[in-house]
Amino acid sequence: MRRIVVTGLGMINAVGNDKESSFKAICDGVGGIDTITLFDTEAFTVKIAGEVKDFDPSTVMEPKEVKKADRFIQLGLKAAQEAMADANFKESDNIDKERFGIAAGSGIGGLPSIEKNSIILNERGPRRISPFFIPGALVNMLGGFVTIDHGLKGPNLSAVTACAAGTHSISEAAKTIMCNGAERMLVVAAESAITGVGIGGFASMKALSTTADPKVASRPFDAERNGFVMGEGAGALVLEEYDAAVARGANIYAELIGFGESGDANHITTPSLDGPLRAMKAAYKMAGEPVVDYVNAHGTSTPVNDKNETAALKQLFGSKENCPPVSSTKGQTGHCLGAAGGLEAIISIMAMRDGIIPPTINYATPDENCDLDIVPNEARKAELNCVMSNSFGFGGTNGVVIFKKI
Repeated sequence: MRRIVVTGLGMINAVGNDKESSFKAICDGVGGIDTITLFDTEAFTVKIAGEVKDFDPSTVMEPKEVKKADRFIQLGLKAAQEAMADANFKESDNIDKERFGIAAGSGIGGLPSIEKNSIILNERGPRRISPFFIPGALVNMLGGFVTIDHGLKGPNLSAVTACAAGTHSISEAAKTIMCNGAERMLVVAAESAITGVGIGGFASMKALSTTADPKVASRPFDAERNGFVMGEGAGALVLEEYDAAVARGANIYAELIGFGESGDANHITTPSLDGPLRAMKAAYKMAGEPVVDYVNAHGTSTPVNDKNETAALKQLFGSKENCPPVSSTKGQTGHCLGAAGGLEAIISIMAMRDGIIPPTINYATPDENCDLDIVPNEARKAELNCVMSNSFGFGGTNGVVIFKKI
């Protein structure tokens, strides 16, 4: 089987506009949740989210092109540009762009554009709908814009699997390389759904935290958790076939040694224990049942998810005592939906690089149903040679990836 390695990383989220500042803030326990500024929340019960701050889309695309792309695409372009620069491709590498593809992921895509143009339709009529609406809102246009930006002519794939989309994009990219459909794949996962219909929709489902204080609203595994806090952002990873990466002298962050996917077939919004467990087992078996040193949990701060994920991890590793340290970084970034898996895979890889486990912030009250070593409130130094990242989405769609040092 062809080996897959990671040679470039890039991310933007509520605590940083690049991978290094983001990772430092996450490890320092900085929370990016605050009062929403992207729209007027006066009529809303939920007024907080993890917004990306100080981002100018004209820094990643021509100013005249900005109106043609929804915000999730703009964020994806930012992360992709950082990851490609980080991979340090040189002209002398003679990279075959026809063997370099993309796997993009987003849970919802251009929700702000959909909302905006729906209002225009109702208030001003169909002739006033923007001609850029459809090509700027489709999920696969994330891959379209990014491939044009970098001239990538290999497979152009997209995953639209709710909160597992980023993780599924990683596994789809890996499968493409393994099947010799490409030598290299750029993975980009992006989401920007902090808009009236997005916040209002999730709030009406009772999925969002109702805690008034934004700094402590996202509290994964805490007994007082009462819902997730929406975030936005993007993560990008360059995946390469091992021999191709070595041949060009690439800096290799990690090797992808396992991935697993499953469906719950249970409920459209309530997760099961069985589905996530089967995805973890599949990834763990593919990886050769290694010693896992850290798990970046899906850890949404919802009552059901955190309890189920804890129970599934215990079953995977045999007991509470055998489970590795676990943390959820959604207290810092919020839940970035389709971008979450990409961002959290990057966080896991950087944790392994630096030998540090990011904390689960806002942990104050233990929950007997979430009784793992969840690394509360402060980062922990540790030798990490193998890490796992979990993602579970509405519709019962699950994805798990495992990386190791090389």
